[in-house]
Amino acid sequence: MIEVCAGLLEGDTPEVCARKEAIEETGYKLDKIEKVFEAYMVPGTVTQKAHFFIAVCTNNMRIGYGGGAENETENIEVLEITFTKALEMIKSGEINDAKTIMLLQYAQNAQLLK
Repeated sequence: MIEVCAGLLEGDTPEVCARKEAIEETGYKLDKIEKVFEAYMVPGTVTQKAHFFIAVCTNNMRIGYGGGAENETENIEVLEITFTKALEMIKSGEINDAKTIMLLQYAQNAQLLK
């Protein structure tokens, strides 16, 4: 499964959780993040709401290797690909996670990357 980093709030605010998950899963400490939208992933079935953030990420923000928290049983491999390749991977079915597709399409519609 290829997906953007994400996690359960576990008492944190959505912004705190997003920053924490970015460090744990990708190894990047993000300076500025922006909430772009929130959505119910499966209305009528699940009441859980997802909060979607974007951020600029540069090499000097890397403070670790990522891969997930040591106390959790996550098996995460950090994957860095071009924006164009990510969009192609949606078409090919290699990326089929809803939250990842939503964020990539948001970035495309907002013309964040060219």
